[in-house]
Parts: sequence; structure tokens; C-alpha cells
Amino acid sequence: MFQLNFSATDTAAAPSNKDLGVLPEWDLSDLYKSPDAPALHSDLAWLEKECQSFAADYEGKLAALSAKALLSCVQRQEKISAVSGRIMSYAGLRYYQLTTDGERTKFMSDLQEKVTDFSTPLVFFTLELNRLDDKHLASLLEQSPDLARYRRVFERIRAMKPYQLSDELEKFLHDLGAVGDAWEKLFDETTAGLEFTIDGTSYNIEGALNFLTDHDRSKREAAARELAAVFQDNLKVYSRLHNTLAKEKDIIDRWRAMPSPQTGRHLSNDVEPEVVEALRNAVVAAYPKLSHRYYELKRKWLGFDKLQVWDRNAPLPMESSRIVGWDEARATVMDAYAGFDPRMADLAEPFFTQGWIDAPVKPGKAPGAFAHPTVTDVHPYVMLNYLGKPRDVMTLAHELGHGVHQRLAAAQGEMLSSTPLILAETASVFGEMLTFRKLLENAKDQNERKVLLAGKVEDMINTVVRQIAFYDFECKLHAARKSGELTPEDINALWMSVQGESLGPAFEFMPGYDTFWAYIPHFVHSPFYVYAYAFGDGLVNALYAVYQDSPEGFQDKYFEMLKAGGSQHHKDLLAPFGLDAGDPKFWDKGLSMISAMIDELEAMEESGS
Repeated sequence: MFQLNFSATDTAAAPSNKDLGVLPEWDLSDLYKSPDAPALHSDLAWLEKECQSFAADYEGKLAALSAKALLSCVQRQEKISAVSGRIMSYAGLRYYQLTTDGERTKFMSDLQEKVTDFSTPLVFFTLELNRLDDKHLASLLEQSPDLARYRRVFERIRAMKPYQLSDELEKFLHDLGAVGDAWEKLFDETTAGLEFTIDGTSYNIEGALNFLTDHDRSKREAAARELAAVFQDNLKVYSRLHNTLAKEKDIIDRWRAMPSPQTGRHLSNDVEPEVVEALRNAVVAAYPKLSHRYYELKRKWLGFDKLQVWDRNAPLPMESSRIVGWDEARATVMDAYAGFDPRMADLAEPFFTQGWIDAPVKPGKAPGAFAHPTVTDVHPYVMLNYLGKPRDVMTLAHELGHGVHQRLAAAQGEMLSSTPLILAETASVFGEMLTFRKLLENAKDQNERKVLLAGKVEDMINTVVRQIAFYDFECKLHAARKSGELTPEDINALWMSVQGESLGPAFEFMPGYDTFWAYIPHFVHSPFYVYAYAFGDGLVNALYAVYQDSPEGFQDKYFEMLKAGGSQHHKDLLAPFGLDAGDPKFWDKGLSMISAMIDELEAMEESGS
């Protein structure tokens, strides 16, 4: 999935390459050789013509198509998706390599506008498909097994049927999407252009965030205060962005008569609202036994009366500050993958050898890490900002998990390969868990085991507790925006309303921390995306418990689940493992794994080990 997760990296603070080894960079030529490649121009010309031909051949005619003709229609639509996906994958990946480059920004924006314009005539397809009688469509699916393979596509499209507008309005909203894209680019460019001065040196946002994990508390504090000051200076821009995008969403949701701001995300995730609510409620109820309990331990380890916000991700006193070179990181992850199943390592190997990973930290490069599947007849690309920290190794394991998942699901084709967000984190978090378990197994002593356990607990709290707190913040923000314009202070107050509850009494919050909502990209790019992280972590904890209890045959079932992509509902995918995300007790299983790790850490503390 094409995701941007902010992490703590920056060129100015990065170790030299001699410490890290040779870091791989992308080779995008498998998509197109260059921005002016004849193949790119050819694909654009084909796309424009094919979109027009598709509309001429099928608009107003879907109800009269035979099963064979509807199959041909769907396959042509799939080909259009593949070509437009290749074009925008290339433009997007080039842009994220150097977001500050005007040419790359213009290149991506121009292509986005062209693809949007070309594809406007296709809006009729889903609208007409939703007008088909249920019995008629069922009859067509019965007549053609090849068409029936797309059943889940039809089901997901038709889930939008109650919220569908007129053809004319749908085309208008399709074109209007370019305006929302522009606001998102403003967010990206504003955030990438921020400058933070710490100890007399200027850093971008990644550099400033990097200091929040520094061993030196004074540097963490200086960075936190500088982050707050710069966010405050730019808060009017960020407030305007959130107000505008939340209002736009509210207008569209109101016209569609969607029952809640979250409905669209639930529909795109192919998940029932009550399942998400059960997840949210289970996590919030577990705050005291998870984050509150862990941060109280961390407060004792660090020797402070209270933790400040700049201590949240501080390294532990007993934690090594050594740099993990790229070759060691690769070997660690590949050994963990191969130990689970050699097929998993084989699927991951080309990322290292074929230019499918972009690892170095570079000026202007997008922050964080992601795995982008591109299109099913090429391969995924992974982006990292690798600094050699132990958590960077876990990030590598995470993104490679996405890559493996995307490679396995590619055989489903463009329409069925994309996994709903709630399941898209499965392989990535499972890859992290495999790597963590391998490291834990090889721990040399109790101290190393303690550091590993604490690091994993902290990561899971960031993934589960933190993301559900983010989700609650978004729910409050969109609900409040319905009543009118929100001032920066209004948004700050909403942010703080979830912080103390989720982090617990071990913390004090410095003046200015209330602005830290400003830089988080998911709120802008993908409203309500964040609960997918908590869903994925809880799901993987439950899956790993099944693997530990009944390892025989698990690998084959696991690979079949990944190969399915988006072709099955989460209930059907989890059934072979005896799991059901619709059961509220399901989430308690995953959360109990985190709690058990904290139990072990507390026992170590009591025994003095």
C-alpha cells in the first residue's frame, strides 16, 4: 500500500555510509525508462483513446450485456486501471524521491490531471453496475465462472449503492478530486519545507523528529520545543488545511447521506462498523493495562518523577546505541523470513538485488517508509529512510512484509489484488513479529532480552494505542467541524483530549505539545486510515498465537491468505485459522499478548534483572 509513515530520519543527523554500508536505491526503469520515454507517451495516448472507446461501447448498455460481454467489459476496465496505475506509480515514486524538486512536482501534477480527465467518462461504470437488479447480476455470475471470479469486486462496488448520486454529480465529484489533491500537495510541500534549528544547526522535520530518540535528554527536549515552536508558526496553514478538507468531506458525505464521517473508510476497508467499534472499545478499555502500565515502568527505568513528551520514544538507559549496518539488517530480516518459510525469503530477495528498495536518507526525499505495489505486471517498490537504528531493522521487516504480500496477491489481477487496509498490514506486522522473535531467541542475556521486549512493547503501543488515540482525535475533529469553523486552539484542545487518556498519568505535557497533530500525514491524505494499523497488529498477534499453538500446516494457510489479496472477505480469510474479527473477544487475544510482555518486564523489574 502506498503509505507515508513519519519516522525519525534526516540527512544531517544520519550516520555516514561507511557506518551503514552500501544502501540500495530505486531503479524505476521497470515502470518507464525516463519521464520522456516513448512508452509513457504511448500509454497516455492509449489511455485517452481507450477511456473514450470504453464509454462509447458500454455507457447506457450494461443492463443489456450478456455474461460474456460483461466479462469483456470488466477486463477492459481492469486494463485501463493497470495502465493508469503504471503511469501514476512512476510519477509518484519519482516525486517521493525528491519532493522539493519543482520539475518532479509538476510532472506528477500534470499526469494526475490528465489521468483524471481521461478517466472522467468511466464514472458511469460503477453507477450503472449499481443499478443492475440483484437477481439479474446473480444470474450472470452463475453463467460464467470467469465473471464470478470478480464477485467481491461487484460486492464492494455495490456496497456504495445506497450512497450513490446522479451520474452528473458523480462526474462532477470525480473532476473535483483534483482540488483535494492540491490541498494534499500543499500539506506535503509545507511539511517538507519546514526548518528546525537545534543547537545552531538547521534540520528538516525528519532531523528534528530524530532527536526525540536521542540518548541525550537535553537534545530531546530542545527538539520537542523547537518542533512545537515551528508548528505554532505554521499552525494557521495546517488549521486551514484540516478545516477545508474536513468541510469538503462533510459536504460530500452529506450529499451521499452517509451516516457518519467514518462510513466511507469502513466501506473502502470492506469492514463492518461494529467490528471497528469493537476494536476501538477493546483498545481504549486496555489503556490502563497497556500504555499506562508500560510508561510507568519506563518512568522508573529513566529515573524521572514524570515523563515529558520528549521521553516517550527515548531509548532505555540499558539500550545500546550501536549502528546496525545495512548488510546486518538484511541478514537479520532474511534469516527470520527463511526460518518461517524459505518461500518467504525467496520472495523478499529481489527487493535487495533488483533495485526495488530505496534506503538512503537524502535531502528532499519523502519522510518515513512505505511499500507501493505499483501494478500487478511489474512489482512493488519499498521506500525507507535507513539510519541503522534497531527500529529501522524492524521497519525493513515491516515494509518487506508488505512487498511479499503484494507479490503474492498480484496473480489476482488489478481489481482483486488490492487488500483492504484492515488486512493489508497483516504480512508487514507478521514480518516484524518473525524478526522480533528471531532476535529474542538469539538474545545473549537478560538485559538484551529486556531491551528487545521493551522495544517491541513500545512499538506495539505506538501501533495500537497511539493509532486508536489518533482515530478518536479524527472522530472528534470531523464531528466538531460539522458545527462550524475550528480555530487552531479548537483543534489543539481536541488533540489534547485524547493524549492524557491514552498515554496515562506517568506523563506531563509541555506547552506547545497541543500542536503536534499538525504534521501527521494520514489525517490529510487518508482520513480514518489509522485504525488499520491497530487492526493489523491485533490480527497478527492472534495469528501468531495460532502459529505457536498449532504450527503444522500454518505456513500453507498463511500463504493462501496472502495470495487471496482482496478476493475474499476478512471472515472467510480468517476462518481457516479459527479466528473471527467480528467477535469482540478476538481483540482481547491480541491485546493480551502485549500485556503478557509487560508482565514479563514487570517481573524482571521486581527480580532486579
